Amino acid sequence: MTSQSINSVRKVRVGRYPLLRKLLVGFIVISLLNLIISYFLYTPKIFSIDNENRELVIKYNILQDRIRSLESKIDDIHHRDISVYRSLFSVDTLAIEGIYTPYAESKYATLQGDEYSTLMTDSWKSIDNLARKAYATTLSLDQLQILAKNKERMSFAIPAIWPIDRTQLEWFYSFGMRARHPIYKTRKMHKGVDMSCKRGVPVYATGDAIVQMTDEGMRRRGYGRQILLNHEFGYQTRYAHLNKIFVKEGERVTRGQLIGEVGSTGGSTGPHLHYEVIYMGRHVNPVNYFNRNMSSDEYKQLMDKMKHNTDLEVE
Repeated sequence: MTSQSINSVRKVRVGRYPLLRKLLVGFIVISLLNLIISYFLYTPKIFSIDNENRELVIKYNILQDRIRSLESKIDDIHHRDISVYRSLFSVDTLAIEGIYTPYAESKYATLQGDEYSTLMTDSWKSIDNLARKAYATTLSLDQLQILAKNKERMSFAIPAIWPIDRTQLEWFYSFGMRARHPIYKTRKMHKGVDMSCKRGVPVYATGDAIVQMTDEGMRRRGYGRQILLNHEFGYQTRYAHLNKIFVKEGERVTRGQLIGEVGSTGGSTGPHLHYEVIYMGRHVNPVNYFNRNMSSDEYKQLMDKMKHNTDLEVE
């Protein structure tokens, strides 16, 4: 290549550099201007995003209104469930442990760090609470549907009479937390009621049932001789500290049938019947069931005989 050609190539290359610099500077300037305009000025793109955000907030507000409306309807159904339907069937309120316990905050961690985090988190919490209420209400109504189909059989199964002759009652010891345990000298939950009466007083089944279990028990501790009846429909009854047992496991019994005698076996210091009503696995107050076939005068007499700190038994 000649010196003249080489010089020509060099001139071309040198001439390109100012052009490239100008292009680069222009690109940088345009980028900066675009950034400044986008940040400080209201561009069509920003306008579109703001519109979408406003629509999102409106939709979330509409969603929350609908959730509140549904919660109100479910609360109304729940109120009728416990105040009307269950009263008609004479059954206790369905209890589902932990059903209304809120979820841990970690469940909503992915929603944090956003301008609308509070709105989104509150909405999801409302949805979760609504789902729990709907689940509990559905289970309760499903149970009532079953009870409606078996109402006649259920009416004989629910424990609804006294397990002993009321005229034989001397003292009545209540259900609930003891102020003082007679033997251990500590506070202890009393899961049933105690009916003090003479040894040998007949004990009757308080509803139609199957004998789920009989047990001789320990000599000086616990329930002693006892009978556990399964009434179905979620109900069980226990008859403890018996002197004699007249039924066997698997036997079907009817309301009012003689099943045992009052005694003082197990952890007891005097003849009496310890009687429990268990509904859906929870101990409930048997007095609520006695009251169904008692007059107001009879109920007052029972309250007069009530003693809250029993000295008769350990269970």
